[in-house]
Amino acid sequence: MDKLAELAEKHPDEGQDKYRSRIRNEGLKWNRKRIRRVYLLMKLDKRKKARKRLPARVKEPLVVPTALNETWSMDFMSDALLSGRKFRTLNIIDDYNREALCAEPRFSISADILVQILARLVLEKGKPKRIRVDNGPEFISRVLKEWSEKNDIILQFTQPGRPMQNGFIERFNRSYRTAVLNANHFIDLEQVRQLSDEFLDDYNSHRPHESLGNISPEQYRLKAQRV
Repeated sequence: MDKLAELAEKHPDEGQDKYRSRIRNEGLKWNRKRIRRVYLLMKLDKRKKARKRLPARVKEPLVVPTALNETWSMDFMSDALLSGRKFRTLNIIDDYNREALCAEPRFSISADILVQILARLVLEKGKPKRIRVDNGPEFISRVLKEWSEKNDIILQFTQPGRPMQNGFIERFNRSYRTAVLNANHFIDLEQVRQLSDEFLDDYNSHRPHESLGNISPEQYRLKAQRV
């Protein structure tokens, strides 16, 4: 019974005949009737369709990169206009100097649009070695996987339920939420874009960051380039 339970857990898409072949290939002399009896006893013939499972995620320490474009982090946020219509923003930062590369609001951001935005940023900023993301549907999509492989960019996934493994973008999100999303009523998406752009300009060029020694991301980048 334990052997069948193990096979049902590892291979939920297979049935009695496949399990019998696996068991016999391991040298166990189970006949068809015995396997059938245990299979029915465990009610494996009445299993519900297995839910899709995420691949195992390895815990990765949140390490400050040593150079620009070593690691980017990205995440989505959501809010709504005064009309009630919901929108999302795609936020992307460079973990090295905490520069906000993008806070782009749209009513819908599919995996295809996500890749278009990333391709634009790569042209503007250069190509990152890796991008840290959570397990949202756009991030685990085939479209993003193929684009990242084509461009030799590693997708570094956080473990489900561990948002602080993406702590740099989480801190940016809090600042953006406080200064932009929670501070304003938006009539249309153009207002969101304008206020987001103004916030990014101040955040990158003027706002002191304690983690950078109380200078701005732009000043930190220039300082590092002089060393």
